[in-house]
Amino acid sequence: MRIRIVDAFTDRPFAGNPAGVLLLDAFPGDDWLQQVAMEVNHAETAFAHRLPEGGEADWALRWFTPAAEVAMCGHATLATAHVLHSTGAHQGPVRFATRSGVLIATPGEDGSITLDFPTAPLTPVEAPDGVAEALGAEPRAVLDTGPNVGDLLLELADEKTVHALAPDLKALGAYSERGIIATARAEDPSRGYDFVSRCFFPNIGIDEDPVTGSAHTALAPYWSERLGRPVLTGLQASPRSGRVRTEQRGDRTLLSGHAVTVIEGDLLV
Repeated sequence: MRIRIVDAFTDRPFAGNPAGVLLLDAFPGDDWLQQVAMEVNHAETAFAHRLPEGGEADWALRWFTPAAEVAMCGHATLATAHVLHSTGAHQGPVRFATRSGVLIATPGEDGSITLDFPTAPLTPVEAPDGVAEALGAEPRAVLDTGPNVGDLLLELADEKTVHALAPDLKALGAYSERGIIATARAEDPSRGYDFVSRCFFPNIGIDEDPVTGSAHTALAPYWSERLGRPVLTGLQASPRSGRVRTEQRGDRTLLSGHAVTVIEGDLLV
């Protein structure tokens, strides 16, 4: 079977967030899926198979990190939609049946893909004891992002503080189901982005995720409320870096970006 490595939320190779993508006839056992994800060893590997016509979704989709299956993944969904469209396996909007419900990916005329995801419910909480020390910065605000995302979102003082983070990853794992989203307002919006973020997910085997679509279902409502605009662009300031265009629509969040296939080959097992 064909396996592809796709860089998502970027329009150039070796940037954004890489994901493995496999199109299958059906899902094999969970152990095999997890072993393939471990072998691929990217933040996520996506597995999809076509569903019968006439249902609420066109393809079934699951996502695995090297360590665990996850409930939602934006960049691997974008990567899968890119593979379906670029190979001719699917045309037009594609509906994915996932653990987070039906997620729709719509291709744009400019080559981008827009994902329609559920908005993360944000609940302000007190900063847990020790989280500032583990992160290496004092948060201005702390919010729980709900079960689909499973992170703590921490607003920090400024963009420079986000860029400079060097957290104690082992300690961070104690504070949420998946990890920590650190964010701040952009220092200079004329650079083409409105807020910055970095995402640390030690509990699922990812020290720092390059570009996290699911995190932007929390970042979008958070910053849209503060900046007074439904449409924003977020820069995820990881070493690979990537940008996510967000549009807030109540209980749904639109995430837009490009993707590039960088490797294609055969899986022999």
